[in-house]
Amino acid sequence: MNEIQAPEGAHPGDEALLADLDRLLAVCDPPPAGLVERVQFALELEDLDVEVARWERADQLAGVRSSVDQGTITFTVSDLTVMINLTKVGRCHRIDGWLVPAGEHGVEVRVAGHGSSATVSDEGGRFVLDSVPRGTTQIVISVGGAASRRTVVTPAVVL
Repeated sequence: MNEIQAPEGAHPGDEALLADLDRLLAVCDPPPAGLVERVQFALELEDLDVEVARWERADQLAGVRSSVDQGTITFTVSDLTVMINLTKVGRCHRIDGWLVPAGEHGVEVRVAGHGSSATVSDEGGRFVLDSVPRGTTQIVISVGGAASRRTVVTPAVVL
């Protein structure tokens, strides 16, 4: 974590006071576990022109920081809906997904520290990805296929 620096021209005791404040904050209000990893993971896509889907939260899945082992999550953005069903299989997950409107769209699942896997949804909008490792995960949809210029990403979730 960054240390708090006294501004130029500060009172001589200010630096010690800021150092004490830094230690107090580190103990009483530390950053959430995995925050740095999630921020770095999200910033990897900053060079792309993407739309970010919104998580349509179900009560039992509230909170992006939550860990999700099983269940259904729905993401939406303007005219696209992404619904995924997670099934825990050993140390990994199987992701069954559906895209609306249906069609052949590129689907990439990125997992921090594990790279990515990709597939194409069928004409019904359905896709399946087996053996998705646990971790901070984000889904990237190339609407209309890999050659498309429209890309939608979901918020990062921890599987």
